[in-house]
Amino acid sequence: MNEFIINLDTEIFLWINSFHSLFWDIVMKVVSGKLTWAVMYAVLMYAIFRTFGWKTMTVMTLMAIAAVAIADQVTASLLRPVFERLRPANLENPISHLVHIVGNYRGGRYGFPSCHAANTFAVASLMSLLFWRRRFTIFIILWAILSCYSRIYLGVHYPGDLLAGIVIGSLSGAFTYFIGALIVKAWKGNLLPRKRALIITTTLDGHKLKYHPVDEVVFSGILTMLFILIFASAVI
Repeated sequence: MNEFIINLDTEIFLWINSFHSLFWDIVMKVVSGKLTWAVMYAVLMYAIFRTFGWKTMTVMTLMAIAAVAIADQVTASLLRPVFERLRPANLENPISHLVHIVGNYRGGRYGFPSCHAANTFAVASLMSLLFWRRRFTIFIILWAILSCYSRIYLGVHYPGDLLAGIVIGSLSGAFTYFIGALIVKAWKGNLLPRKRALIITTTLDGHKLKYHPVDEVVFSGILTMLFILIFASAVI
């Protein structure tokens, strides 16, 4: 049964990884970069501040850091040495010659579970619970999925690596969110998550526009993705 699952995972990986082009090579390499989404992260912190105040922003920022640290250590330090599953692109892997890679990037040696998947879903799950707004939740989950897809595209993770990372990251994000919520409740004069629906009203071309601060995160994320697409088009 385990052999069947591993073979299926490999076949799915090779199928997804086979769809590539120079344009998408550039896009996925940038999407997977650690600093690519720095502006979106900064806007996210600002949205927490605008919605809940500096105390909740401080607590939940620390909880997000903790969530990523837990997810990262569980995947990289605890589980990878146990399973020792070679990355698809690793030269010691028998299928490495079939894998499409970008810029000779092959990642580390082992890839199960995926740290990228764990870290992005840790942030996504925590922030979804914090803001509890459908539009933002859909966006942040799609953002995390895109990050996961980029890892298959780049040839450094199997789908199974990502699924395991998603579970670990989601649990880590949910756990740290509830710890953070307890701290917020115990901090006198603080605003509780989801207890304040701040709506900002502005005027655009004579029309009133209402939005929530977290909508700015969605906007900044979309702008970042558009910039990546424009950049890739300019490079090729």
